[in-house]
Amino acid sequence: MVLIWTQFGVKHKNVKCKVRVLHGEESWTSEEVHEDAEVPSPPPSPPCIDHYAVLGVSSDSNEEEIRRAYKRLALRYHPDKNPDADAEEKFKQIAQAYEVLTDPQKRSVYDQQGLSKGGVSSTGSKSDPAHSSPKSDAHAWRVFFNFEFDSDDDLFNPFLKTPMPHLSRQHGGKASATQPMTEVHDLPVSLEDILLGVTKRVKVTRLRQTDKNKLQPEERVIDVEVKKGWKEGTKITFPGEGHQVAGQAPNDLAFVVKEKKHAHFRREGSNIVYTATISLREALCGCTINVPILDGQSKPIPCSDVIKPGSLRRLIGEGLPRAKNPTQRGDLLVEFNVVFPDRIPPSSKEIIKHSLGQC
Repeated sequence: MVLIWTQFGVKHKNVKCKVRVLHGEESWTSEEVHEDAEVPSPPPSPPCIDHYAVLGVSSDSNEEEIRRAYKRLALRYHPDKNPDADAEEKFKQIAQAYEVLTDPQKRSVYDQQGLSKGGVSSTGSKSDPAHSSPKSDAHAWRVFFNFEFDSDDDLFNPFLKTPMPHLSRQHGGKASATQPMTEVHDLPVSLEDILLGVTKRVKVTRLRQTDKNKLQPEERVIDVEVKKGWKEGTKITFPGEGHQVAGQAPNDLAFVVKEKKHAHFRREGSNIVYTATISLREALCGCTINVPILDGQSKPIPCSDVIKPGSLRRLIGEGLPRAKNPTQRGDLLVEFNVVFPDRIPPSSKEIIKHSLGQC
């Protein structure tokens, strides 16, 4: 087989020809210079893909519209869900379009240069960023991740809010493009999960290299343990459980604890805070309020003294376990919000004046 490269310039008559002959495992190269040789025309550029057309959105679509379109198409053409022969190629195009159009800098360059320069070649030419390096190749494949939890309440779908995971190098400092990375995803947990501890069973679909050096999706179930009292931001890492790019070791897969918003409480360290809303009459005359507890029960708290706005009551040991010593728990703080009336009848004002005048 003979491969010929030519280098030519518009202002020069000299044409430099480099010939490489490949036969079996032997190869040699030679270089010759010919005077006044005919300059061949460059090969035609391969057709480019319109990112907006791939996602079915207009060029003035905002990020949310692009995200919704990506979610819909990615689920439709996911190789695990779609048996069509061209599903995987369409899925790559969808992922690539999403990557460019949701990055402000890449989208700006793409919009300015247009399809003739900034488009993505369907044959993987130099204009295709996903074929420029192993690093960008890994970035293009990351969207194959699909997570399923063992409960509808805990379902985490990366196509909803974080379809592209955050990636970081496994080691500090400058790293090579072939060095494996850590793929980081949020792990939503409730305060009840943090109170009792929980193990999330996560079904992961990732890419793995076959014996024929091809990448294909592979399913894996990972048990992610969340211990009592863990704080938001705690990272759990699984070495080698991420995607694999051809010729490289698999990436690490990491989950970061993300607290769900609770209907009744907010967290302050190992303490939790509950806001009790009472009327002005209850604040002045006393009342009994039922305070919910994290275990699903409630406790009555009698209040006979005057309750000032913002005042606190403390239930000892009804908070969250302490991360360093799970046998100890924080407290439940009850914060009072006093609602004042919009108006008071004149007759009532006189009674209030008379009563408060003695205080």
